[in-house]
Amino acid sequence: MSDCEGLPMDDSASAASSMEVTDRIASLEQRVQMQEDEIQLLKSALADVVRRLNVSEEQQAMGARRGPTKARPMIATLPLRPTVNNGTVLPKKGSGTLPSPSGSGSRKDTSVPANKTFSSLSRSSRILYLPLSTVRRANSNEQMGTLNRKDSGDSKGNRTRAGSTGSNSSGKRSDSKQRDPVFNAGMRRVTHCKEEGYVKMYLKGRPVTMYMPKDQVDSYCLEARAELPSNKLKLDWVYGYRGRDCRSNLYLLPTGETVYFIASVVVLFNVDERLQRHYTGHTDDIKCLAVHPDKITIATGQVAGTSSDGKLAPHVRVWDSVSLNTLHVLGTGFFDRALVCLAFSKSNGGNTLCVVDDSNDHVLSVWDWQKEDRLAEVKCSNESVFAADFHPTDSNIVVTCGKSHLYFWNLEKGMLVKKQGLFEKQEKPKFVLCVTFAENGDAITGDSSGNILVWGKGTNRISHVIQGAHEGSIFALCMLRNGTLVSGGKDRRLISWDSSYQQTQTVEVPELFGPIRTIAEGRGESVLIGTTKNFVLKGSLDGEFMPITQGHTDELWGLAIHPWKPQFLTCGYDRQVCLWDSSSHQLIWSKSLEDAAQSAGFHPSGAVVAVGTQTGRWLVLDTDSKDLVTMHTDGNEQLSVMRYGPDGNFLAIGSHDNYIYIYAVAENGRKYSRVGKCSGHSSFITHLDWSVDSQYLVSNSGDYEILYWIPSVCKQVVSVETTRDIEWATHTCTLGFQVFGLWPDGSDGTDINAVCRSNDKSLLVTGDDFGKVHLFSYPCSQFRAPSHVYGGHSSHVTNVTFLYDDSYLVSTGGKDMSVMQWRIV
Repeated sequence: MSDCEGLPMDDSASAASSMEVTDRIASLEQRVQMQEDEIQLLKSALADVVRRLNVSEEQQAMGARRGPTKARPMIATLPLRPTVNNGTVLPKKGSGTLPSPSGSGSRKDTSVPANKTFSSLSRSSRILYLPLSTVRRANSNEQMGTLNRKDSGDSKGNRTRAGSTGSNSSGKRSDSKQRDPVFNAGMRRVTHCKEEGYVKMYLKGRPVTMYMPKDQVDSYCLEARAELPSNKLKLDWVYGYRGRDCRSNLYLLPTGETVYFIASVVVLFNVDERLQRHYTGHTDDIKCLAVHPDKITIATGQVAGTSSDGKLAPHVRVWDSVSLNTLHVLGTGFFDRALVCLAFSKSNGGNTLCVVDDSNDHVLSVWDWQKEDRLAEVKCSNESVFAADFHPTDSNIVVTCGKSHLYFWNLEKGMLVKKQGLFEKQEKPKFVLCVTFAENGDAITGDSSGNILVWGKGTNRISHVIQGAHEGSIFALCMLRNGTLVSGGKDRRLISWDSSYQQTQTVEVPELFGPIRTIAEGRGESVLIGTTKNFVLKGSLDGEFMPITQGHTDELWGLAIHPWKPQFLTCGYDRQVCLWDSSSHQLIWSKSLEDAAQSAGFHPSGAVVAVGTQTGRWLVLDTDSKDLVTMHTDGNEQLSVMRYGPDGNFLAIGSHDNYIYIYAVAENGRKYSRVGKCSGHSSFITHLDWSVDSQYLVSNSGDYEILYWIPSVCKQVVSVETTRDIEWATHTCTLGFQVFGLWPDGSDGTDINAVCRSNDKSLLVTGDDFGKVHLFSYPCSQFRAPSHVYGGHSSHVTNVTFLYDDSYLVSTGGKDMSVMQWRIV
């Protein structure tokens, strides 16, 4: 048996013979992509053979000049190319080596110059007939073999990704068709060379070579199975609230819990006891929420989404807020795009539920939710719909409002009959934004002109107007139990009105919190407010409002853990830097920046934290006072990684301009002097890790390179024997021998955004493009390693990391703007 073993994975299977035209097109597109990857591999292999022939000819020519020598096998004298651990070729003059691809997602032609290629091919046409299944390297026993994977039934290879037309049934091949066993892009192949002690895998057609520590060379077996970690994760806390683009999503339950949502999690937050519970039945972004008159049953609606297994249909989930058990799931396969409005009926015991989806026609449907039966449906409007609600005394009347419309719907014999609101002498607003009802049954609306309009019960005509109630749009109306109407809007004012619609009280919310998006009645005299800057505020109409929940308002990428305190820092494209206490679950401080923030890293002392931005500027903040310590600029592209050495004497900055900038650090992180920059990557820097002794640095790039450095002199280390046994202080690089098992079948190399090893070196966590957090055992050096998988995020998980004592794990969602804290159990 050869010392070099191969473990390929075929994530293709037979396509159904009765595929639809769209599936056939998708299949052809995927085949073209696969063939492009095959061509890429063939070019690389042929160029390597040509290089070796050139070297052979040069040696023959030199031998001829020196005179006759004793004959010996020429192939044994061909030198191996100097490689770094992932097989990246170091350029040599006149060697005909291949340039590395550069840029994100683009391929660079890896063929050698045409004149050399074709002249070499003409000299030795036999290379075209080399058996591709046994291509070997000189002086190496590496062999790329092919084995059929027996357990391919659970393969996740058929991913549906943005920009892809693939589906679960399309793009598959017939098993009866003979395929090249080596150069096939539809196969995930991993090869193990025992002689040289490395494992090689391919990402998007590019080889990634990873050398193992010396003490594992003899004992490592590629076919061995990794074990699931004994630890699991439990969602402990969710930071953030979705108020920026959602309405009517804040309520107080009789249990004292405030209910709202962010990402795909519904949060039930007991403010007094500082406890959260979470409903996690959804699989993607939640967009709307309604509470049943019994104050126990809750309905929530989500958007259509994608997962590693295909598309996820939008649907409504009805669940019990006490047990958190799902009672019913409505509309799977019926709704389109997303759900935007939900409301339970009031007068018939809450037996019916009205739903508006986000299709082109914004279909309004009424359901008997307990029987999961659709009673009626109608095209509501081809314009946006912002609110829908049942009349409080007539369960057959539904009111909807939105862009340029207000409709009164009457449910009659399974049909919804529409009456349009007549504005008559009143100027018609561009948007009718919210609706509620008075005690006498009148409908009350707020609009984009700042007016409150009262519509007589049972009519579609205006009975009263509060002209200019607010400066700008009125986003929310709430009728309190005592008959007081409360309105809030873009002007950040909260105004109360008595039963004759006379203004009684006004309070203005500070600009920091943003315009008022939704209003809910609290306990006693208190009022809850959700704002467009994703704050949840609690207060009263005659006092001030204080935040009980807050979060980021734009895409979130930066995450850093305090080295010895239960604290972590987040930063994002909203230009906010936030320091959080993981014990009290509260914000310690926040600071606004001039630029969008991309990354962050604490100094080992914990005294300062470095923040990298999207413009090449980076700054250092005092962690106690949040004061600016210093500011520098390196390049003009985003700084993806900020990483201090364990001894605190150096700072490494990974940039999108392909460089790693090195700074010497003094005075406990308060003084910086540039040492230089590490140049060698052909694509942007994605991840960095320091060695325990702060002498070495390892980096990953966008084209799947692994390079090693001596940062104090900014020199690359090319010796495999030097780098293979380095002990790393952290492990955040997504590529490496100790972590390659985390890559799933069918991955294109961009699916995994972040990796972190626990401080006790027993666990490995990843965040992926499908909103999932995976928990692996560490080391993760067996292919297709099993993991515990956790949902909650509805966007790509941009960062994950363990707290300093491994008690908790923190993850950040990109566009869902959420921060989630997980307890390790």
